[in-house]
Amino acid sequence: VQLQASGGGLVQAGGSLRLSCAASGRTFSSYAMGWFRQAPGKEREFVAAISWSGGSTYYADSVKGRFTISRDNAKNTVYLQMNSLKPEDTAVYYCAAGQLASAYGMDYWGKGTQVTVSS
Repeated sequence: VQLQASGGGLVQAGGSLRLSCAASGRTFSSYAMGWFRQAPGKEREFVAAISWSGGSTYYADSVKGRFTISRDNAKNTVYLQMNSLKPEDTAVYYCAAGQLASAYGMDYWGKGTQVTVSS
């Protein structure tokens, strides 16, 4: 499966962005999906994941209550709604697909999209 993330940009602290990740292939609905991010000088970290059906979601503590992951299997797309953004959310955001909706269950990775939050 091939993944393409989009929707990043520059936003002020407190603002919102919605990231999208379009997937190719007819088996999108069989994959769990996730979002990860990597800030300059830091390791990539887990942000959120969603099961293949969308019935289960998981979040990093740092984004819980502010970010929402969702998916539309008819459109082969997963979303990350980011609200109340903070400067520490600045990073390159990547979407991923895999067998498990977890930080360690991803097998396929897309190119990232830059999110910059100004203070």
